[in-house]
Amino acid sequence: MKQILLFIVLISCSLRAQNTEVIKEIKAHQEEQNTQFRTKGKSPLTEADRKYFKGLEFFEIDLNYRVNATFTRTPNEEFFAAGTSSGKTKFLIKYGMLNFSINGKDLTLAVYQSQRLLTNPIYKDYLFLPFNDLSNGETTYSGGRFIDLIIPKGNTILVDFNKAYNPYCAYSDGWNCTIPPIENNLEIDVIVGVKKYKDH
Repeated sequence: MKQILLFIVLISCSLRAQNTEVIKEIKAHQEEQNTQFRTKGKSPLTEADRKYFKGLEFFEIDLNYRVNATFTRTPNEEFFAAGTSSGKTKFLIKYGMLNFSINGKDLTLAVYQSQRLLTNPIYKDYLFLPFNDLSNGETTYSGGRFIDLIIPKGNTILVDFNKAYNPYCAYSDGWNCTIPPIENNLEIDVIVGVKKYKDH
């Protein structure tokens, strides 16, 4: 019995240590975003807004929104014209489907590749995950949020909604931002990641 209790304690301590490291990683990611927003030439903010910028507002980190999704490749797809905030054409191709569960609810999202980015070898393994959820227009940007991913080597992929970020259209005018396809509308509140910015 003592050995079983000791094993449980060791596992519990190990999980707490792992969670601590993950939270540090997420906070470092958030600080990277803030640094970008303060930097001239990298920030989507106007010069006036950047002058008074104190930092993005984030939800509390919740590791229930950090999931290992099942990844299914979708071959033989064709590029399609995705909707954008400006009405200009952007072409995406569906690369795969993600299946996962958050708080007991089974969910599905598609991941895409950008035709434009595929011309750059740097982005050949890049996957684009745009999504809407029930928090849009309330506590998050009405136009949805994005997550960046890398093509997995196997049939699972880590998706951390704590790293969800706003398109640049959430911060100032003049940007051409992808509107998440209808198939990527989640019927839950994703109350992690970045919040909406001011009145955008």
